[in-house]
Amino acid sequence: MHPFTALTAVAAPLPIDNVDTDMIIPKQFLKTIKRTGLKEGLFYEMRYTPEGARIDDFVLHQPPYDHAQILVSGANFGCGSSREHAPWALLDFGIRCIVAQSFADIFFNNCFKNGMLPIVLPKEEVDALMSHAQTRPQMPLHVDLQRQEIGIREQSPFHFEIEPFRKQCLLNGLDDIALTLRQEDAIVAYENYHREQLPWLYA
Repeated sequence: MHPFTALTAVAAPLPIDNVDTDMIIPKQFLKTIKRTGLKEGLFYEMRYTPEGARIDDFVLHQPPYDHAQILVSGANFGCGSSREHAPWALLDFGIRCIVAQSFADIFFNNCFKNGMLPIVLPKEEVDALMSHAQTRPQMPLHVDLQRQEIGIREQSPFHFEIEPFRKQCLLNGLDDIALTLRQEDAIVAYENYHREQLPWLYA
């Protein structure tokens, strides 16, 4: 997992509440267990007509938002079914940070497990960042995880909260597997002890 320390990037505005995981990545794209290639299905039903024609005025089709790495959206982002393909699709597009007033719990947890930073802010602060993204996309937002701040450089940033354990995992690029491997010596020692105590299990 790639570490997340600081990010300066274009923010794409998606002023919609209750963006569910089926909107993020429709069910027909869930056949793969690979984390790559899913950007083609990201917000598919908002980006394309039922006939497959591109909807040019969708925000992620418009420059500079087509290279956005930050998404500013409405409340209850990521609700619906608990599909991990949703953060995979966002990450495959290039989104590393999502700002919203609130998130669905499972989606929120899955973001951290995949190296993405979900930021919860009060509505008035989300609205301010949304307005900035809509009117001044040429001025990127700056996210500093160490300081727990997001905003525009040289202006007063907004502070966000994050659990210390999750913060350290993101800063060091540690997913669940990497965290487990940090205990490899203890795991090997236990397995050797177990083999010595119960050799008949390994015969």
